[in-house]
Amino acid sequence: MPSDTVLLDFFQHANVPITHHNKVELLKSGREKFIDLFANIREAKHHIHLEYFNFRNDSIANALFDLLAEKAKEGVEVRAMFDAFGNWSNNQPLKKEHLDSIRSRGIEIVKFDPFTFPYINHAAHRDHRKIVVIDGRIGYTGGMNIADYYIQGLPEIGAWRDMHIHIEGPAVEDLQRIFLTIWNKTTKQKIEGDVYFQAADSAGNTTVAIVDRTPKTQTRIMSHSYAVSIYAAQHNVRIVNPYFVPTSSIRKTLNMAIDRGTKVEIMISSKSDIPFTPDASLYKVHKLMKRGATIYLYNGGFHHSKIMMVDDKFCTVGTANLNSRSLRYDYETNAFIFDKEVTQELNEMFDEDIANCTQLTPEYWKKRSPWRKFVGWFANIFTPFL
Repeated sequence: MPSDTVLLDFFQHANVPITHHNKVELLKSGREKFIDLFANIREAKHHIHLEYFNFRNDSIANALFDLLAEKAKEGVEVRAMFDAFGNWSNNQPLKKEHLDSIRSRGIEIVKFDPFTFPYINHAAHRDHRKIVVIDGRIGYTGGMNIADYYIQGLPEIGAWRDMHIHIEGPAVEDLQRIFLTIWNKTTKQKIEGDVYFQAADSAGNTTVAIVDRTPKTQTRIMSHSYAVSIYAAQHNVRIVNPYFVPTSSIRKTLNMAIDRGTKVEIMISSKSDIPFTPDASLYKVHKLMKRGATIYLYNGGFHHSKIMMVDDKFCTVGTANLNSRSLRYDYETNAFIFDKEVTQELNEMFDEDIANCTQLTPEYWKKRSPWRKFVGWFANIFTPFL
């Protein structure tokens, strides 16, 4: 059975929403994302909903809030949510005075799960989603928060590569339901009604399944979606993921795919914004390399994209990292896109990025110092928490 049919059958049985006649546009850089997002926010007539892990307090966020304030003055409903931990871990966080100023301009902005004593209670189940819905017609998701470094990069790691998508069509209503569910739960409001669900019945020819991981209800859906995709692959699997320390179920399906002759290619970054992660990732991919996978170490900055392409038939773009944090704890949202042209566009990007990569080989591994190998082994012990 073709891999896309296998995955669609799984989604149907798992009650994952599948919609047809969507239009999907890839936004392959921070510049592309923000130009597109700002342009569509300017055209908003009724509401703008934003859910991000964090808004960095910098020039792009300030420009966004200025624009949102203009729309609020026009009578557009503006609701924004960010994760308390995501804000705290950000070295340019939104502080109380910033939030007071934003709210004074007509924007509703709330923290998801604010820190209260005992603080350890807030360690798990962070909201790592990135969702925007405009007028119920246009949706966005992907790997990017709101920060200058998606355009300018960071001194310590260079350019920041990332991926986002613009969606029109019935799949936007699935993103809207996700946003409104967590908004209403957090604020105790009751925002609902047809006015928030105005997506076109037919905007294109693309089938999209929105996979949403919600702790305590849909706990394994994201890892199962990845595992079924890899298990069903007949020809090739290509993955780009920034914090590649996969759970046992993903490792097992990758091993099975390699053993039956499926070509598995994985691209990870040589640098990361989180210490020890590159070493832990190298420890994992080295084992996959020895089994037969092709591993690329990206040297053109930090590749933060979370994408996978299977059999040139379908792909996924979203917020989930292939680590325990995303697959076992956090709120995450991925779009699985059943479209050969979109998948081909991602494959072409993958091929272009190989030019900025070093392939992991036995010779490369031998040249690594004993200390770096030890760091990778040691960091691997913490895989269940990374």
